[in-house]
Amino acid sequence: SSLLLPFLKSKAGPVASLLYAYNIHVNGVLHCRVRYSQLLGLHEQIKKEYGSNVVPAFPPKKIFTLTPAEVEQRREQLEKYMQAVRQDPLLGASDLFNGFLRKAQQETQQIPTEEVALDISLSNGQKVTVNILTSDQTEDVLDAVATKLDLPDDLVGYFSLFLVREGVDGGLTFVRKLQEFELPYVSINSLRSSEFHILLRKSYWDMAYDSDVMDNRVGLNLLYAQTVSDIERGWILVNKDQHRQLKSLQEKGSKKEFIHLGQTLKYYGYIKFDPCITDFPEKGCQVIVSAGNNELNFHVKLPNEQMKEGSFKVTRMRCWRVTSSQVPVANGTTNPCSSAKCEVKLELAFEYLMSKDRLQWVTITSQQAIMMSICLQSMVDELMVKKSGGSIKKMLRKRHNGSIQRADSQQAVKSPPLLDSPDPNREQVVKLSTKLSSVSLRGISASNSANDISGNDFHGNYAFEGIGDDDL
Repeated sequence: SSLLLPFLKSKAGPVASLLYAYNIHVNGVLHCRVRYSQLLGLHEQIKKEYGSNVVPAFPPKKIFTLTPAEVEQRREQLEKYMQAVRQDPLLGASDLFNGFLRKAQQETQQIPTEEVALDISLSNGQKVTVNILTSDQTEDVLDAVATKLDLPDDLVGYFSLFLVREGVDGGLTFVRKLQEFELPYVSINSLRSSEFHILLRKSYWDMAYDSDVMDNRVGLNLLYAQTVSDIERGWILVNKDQHRQLKSLQEKGSKKEFIHLGQTLKYYGYIKFDPCITDFPEKGCQVIVSAGNNELNFHVKLPNEQMKEGSFKVTRMRCWRVTSSQVPVANGTTNPCSSAKCEVKLELAFEYLMSKDRLQWVTITSQQAIMMSICLQSMVDELMVKKSGGSIKKMLRKRHNGSIQRADSQQAVKSPPLLDSPDPNREQVVKLSTKLSSVSLRGISASNSANDISGNDFHGNYAFEGIGDDDL
């Protein structure tokens, strides 16, 4: 659905023509606003850098004013173009493409380049303040934090920056992992809320790699703080005897032994998500989902109040997808959605091999659906590296440098380019089963201010809102 508003080319006289722009949404959150001419400029740069045979087709210019149908058609074409670029292993990882998105994000939020202080939270509640530029990308900020902490270069890739929301009760909600195409300072400030923080946390799943981190004093302290925090939050299950042992080790300052004991506990290294809804084993069940150990763990409350637990291994998932839809806010009316009466509903659905020759779709309705998808994909990445005999250090460093190759992991979970949604009324915004992003465009007015921008979901999934075209 596109809302097209006129933009006056001159201060006086009738409207000469409509200038359209596009809102690029990343995982349901407005990331930046661009015009057709800017996208065309990006296309020309990519074509010059990588050759015409590598670049996907770009929607051509039009001489005459576009009709509403043509505007929507162009929006769809640009959406497919951005998806194709992002999904290409070479183009999607290029600094040309990611740099374009970073610059557009900064310009949309109207934040000038200047030196600023940015607080990064650690798992123990402490904060590290780093002096950066507002235009510094995620990798730059991560490097600045590592330098401030004296974390060696070869361990930087073991950690990532996450956008989290802290509740009034101290609860922690993982919103997203900060990506290479965004500027952390701009992202956190665009939310305009003190409940959001940037958190440093390990970014791998296999506990075998803990030994690499623990060999370094700073790495050991970071991992220890995370383990203590996860236990205190109840993310890691501990019985009375284990609690006594952990307390004794803590009093002795035996951090390595503390972590080793933690590794034996249930849900060690898992990320726990907020309570949400699933259709498994029955529609409308309340569930607490945790991600870790190459699985999604379900703690389900059935309609009869009975509790059940089960796990879904990533190796048995044929594919997964994230979908979004606009649903009316519960207000007792049946009127169609308006911007004031609707909210975005996110769902993660995966096709699972329940038994031999029996595949079944399982759906999770959660505002953290994209974060769940990110977790699944990173698990696939690790499994593929391990299967090929590659080095986790090299993989993490490549990821940290923004040059990780996507081809191998795409083979792990095969699926058609676009999957049919379980609910035909939902708008598919994220292409699942790959670690790539999807783009969607929706219309906005070119005269809208940056102050209209808000949101708190993000990843490598692109969504565009068409405000229109600028063929000038």
